[in-house]
Amino acid sequence: MIDLCAAPGGKTAQLVLQGADVTALERSKTRLKRLNQNLERLKLSADTTCADMMEYQPETLFDAALVDAPCSSTGTVRRHPDVLWTKDFADIEKLAGVQYAMLERALTMVRPGGIVIFSNCSLDPLEGEANVARLLAERHDVELAAFAPETIGPLGHLLDHSGAIRTTPADMLDGATGLDGFYAVALRKR
Repeated sequence: MIDLCAAPGGKTAQLVLQGADVTALERSKTRLKRLNQNLERLKLSADTTCADMMEYQPETLFDAALVDAPCSSTGTVRRHPDVLWTKDFADIEKLAGVQYAMLERALTMVRPGGIVIFSNCSLDPLEGEANVARLLAERHDVELAAFAPETIGPLGHLLDHSGAIRTTPADMLDGATGLDGFYAVALRKR
């Protein structure tokens, strides 16, 4: 599996703990150093590479790719209320375009039948559902691979009609989970 936006390494660590053989890609040398320090601190191992995912050419295709894309971070409003004033619609549109390109690029790195997990912590559908709808409309070699409720445990109620995960601040009002708002979807390359 390849983690295409790997630093600081939390998702990479979780994948390794689940038994995955992970290639962790990060374009920033400084952030890659932090990722390596975190893996070392946790006594975990992954193949880490400093490269831009838009230029990276894997030697072989992967079974799966994770794209936790840079986004507007509006889902973190519970912890960072200023985000609502630091991002405007133009920022969200630009980020959605970058995310779409990243999603298309990730699909080139998985074998037929492989899975791409796309996620971000934005509440805006332009950065989530709209990007996926556009991809599915433009590419006939990709299909939704719905998350099964049992694979996400107590968060199963957060699945939407397509099998994607969408959380909002309203979902988290009970304070029990402490989760931010986010979006995650699984896509299978045919």
